Amino acid sequence: MMNINYPIKFEPILKDKIWGGEKLKTLFNKKSTRKDIGESWEVSDVNGNVSVVTNGDLKGKTLQEILRLYKDQLVGENVYKNFGDNFPLLIKFIDAKEALSIQVHPNDDLAKERHNSFGKTEMWYVMQAEDEGDLIVGFNKDSSKEEYVEHLENKKLLEILNQEKVKKGDVYFIPTGRIHAIGAGVLLAEIQQTSDITYRVYDWDRLDDEGNSRELHTELALDAIDYSSEKKYTTDYKTETNKSTPVVDCNYFTTNLLTVNGEVNVNNNDKDSFVIYMCVEGEVVINYNDSKQERLVKGETILIPASLNEFQVISSENSELLEVYIKS
Repeated sequence: MMNINYPIKFEPILKDKIWGGEKLKTLFNKKSTRKDIGESWEVSDVNGNVSVVTNGDLKGKTLQEILRLYKDQLVGENVYKNFGDNFPLLIKFIDAKEALSIQVHPNDDLAKERHNSFGKTEMWYVMQAEDEGDLIVGFNKDSSKEEYVEHLENKKLLEILNQEKVKKGDVYFIPTGRIHAIGAGVLLAEIQQTSDITYRVYDWDRLDDEGNSRELHTELALDAIDYSSEKKYTTDYKTETNKSTPVVDCNYFTTNLLTVNGEVNVNNNDKDSFVIYMCVEGEVVINYNDSKQERLVKGETILIPASLNEFQVISSENSELLEVYIKS
């Protein structure tokens, strides 16, 4: 078996959604004839939605196949020890032409017990927001199950939720239990645990093309919601050109922002993990194995195997990458 030593690209898995738009096609060149593409799953090991390699010697193989073949060479010793043949993260771009449902994700214990799944801790990096673009994240004051149910039943839930206008570069960390919704006019990158468990609590009373409303998970959500509030929901970070800036660091993933102008020599010998780069601005070239190159443009994602430790990232403009991995 050969070593796995090149940056891997995958075919995006596009999801049409009742709230989706056309930006993933028009801005990021995702191929689809539909007008309501809400999500592009960039790296996925979710059953029924497993990513397929589009470049190099592994072209045509699935993420599951290459993980079974290469194990810790692909993901790192510690990651493989903890997750085995399951890839731990789901990486997406999301275009909300209309608001998503108000929802919550269960924690690991609840998800295991009810769905035999991981929970879903996630984060958002806002890539673009129209003037009125906003998000719902958390409560605007400490609440309770009783108060929440009363507001939900009386269609006054928004009165107790925290709504915020957003702009490019805003970051939100969404731990399990935090109620949330992406608002209309927001385009973002989402990094999350590998899980597709979502409890939908309110969907704006909208109907699909057949006149049906989407399923709600009112009862399931009650025990999953964290009813406390935070003073501040955005994540602060500072950027420095040609350096990785810490943005989010949690048990499930670490995300840095790497702003590149010129050449950055990357050495990941200390990581013992795959690294995923999501290009959120501009474009870069990744130089590896002396003279080989892979180009990455805004709206694209690439996976660097744990066995490829040293490479260069080059850009002739201010380009921005989200750099995602799992700390050992």
